[in-house]
Amino acid sequence: MRLERRKNRMILLTLNVFSLTGGIEKVSQIIAKVLNDHSEELHSDSTFETLSLCDQDDDVDYRYCSKQNFKGYNGNKVFFGIMATIRGLQKKTIILSHINLLVIAVLIKLLDSNKRIILMAHGIEVWRNLSPWKKSFLRKHVEIWAVSEYTASILIAKHGIAPEAIQILNNCLDPYFNIPAQFERPSYLLKRHGIKKKQPVLLSVSRLSSSELYKGYDIIINATKNLIKDFPDLKYLIAGKADPQERKRLEELIKTLGLENQVFLLDFISHNELVDYLLLADLFVMPSKKEGFGIVFIEAAACGCTVLAGNQDGSRDALLNGQLGLLVNPDDDREIETTIHDYLKKENTVDRSAKLQRKCLDYFSYNLYQNKVLNLLTTKTY
Repeated sequence: MRLERRKNRMILLTLNVFSLTGGIEKVSQIIAKVLNDHSEELHSDSTFETLSLCDQDDDVDYRYCSKQNFKGYNGNKVFFGIMATIRGLQKKTIILSHINLLVIAVLIKLLDSNKRIILMAHGIEVWRNLSPWKKSFLRKHVEIWAVSEYTASILIAKHGIAPEAIQILNNCLDPYFNIPAQFERPSYLLKRHGIKKKQPVLLSVSRLSSSELYKGYDIIINATKNLIKDFPDLKYLIAGKADPQERKRLEELIKTLGLENQVFLLDFISHNELVDYLLLADLFVMPSKKEGFGIVFIEAAACGCTVLAGNQDGSRDALLNGQLGLLVNPDDDREIETTIHDYLKKENTVDRSAKLQRKCLDYFSYNLYQNKVLNLLTTKTY
């Protein structure tokens, strides 16, 4: 699919793309790749640009964006704001990766009312209260690509956004995510953590922050105390960078419950090892209450690992309303514990993992995402 060169020149404005790791940054990388790959089909390298407030030029990963199509401003808000406005005025379509960039869109729209403004809406950043001017501008001038039905529902109910102004664009798997062909537990991780081949393993992968106590890993820690009665060799691995306050809190909780031999804080695990940890786990557990989508859920499913997630947020989209895992009430500790218990009673077969992986790839592949983005760009509906 091709966009006309003169009619569809585009710019992507972002806060971070490559210098931080996180869900919004990963989505920014992937949308940059879609648009960068598409621009290469055209006749000019100037058709598409990515401008990032916080990245430096050298941060760019050429797999996602070519050097000539990327510019980082190293946190210089004034320079970024000036250049984003100037470059945006030279384009027809301006895509914002975050609502905090909306003020630039306002300036561009004031100077040229014909510009097309698209906002990518992820989760908490658009769920919170918005200032009146933001609501007004969103309602009148912006197309919104929401990562989940849940985020779309909040935009409609809380901020009065017209449903026809919102398109659902679920996140996808990174095109460079190493999808496994087999589902055996990696021997080096078994050795590293002293785990036997048939030993049950729960896994969470999340940033551990004292200001974001909604991921549900502490609920799983408490559930482990009862689960080891029937599964005495159960291990729960929690991977993710923790701030000092949260690490101390979790270490004290683990010690208080006497779970030093069952629950382990692994700190950050590298991208290269993520797939292996997902293969190691019987069940990926994160009954969160504030997930805009949850890319790690589809990464787990792509590795054949069943997911347990909350049923009150964007996790429902990532789990295809239960087709890729187990949806539970994140406020019901007993339901979470019982669901894990019942799942661990079942044999984890290769066939089940393979079916789960196929279902995930059918819905969340990069190629499908790319096609949807290009369709959205060529069929403006609002």
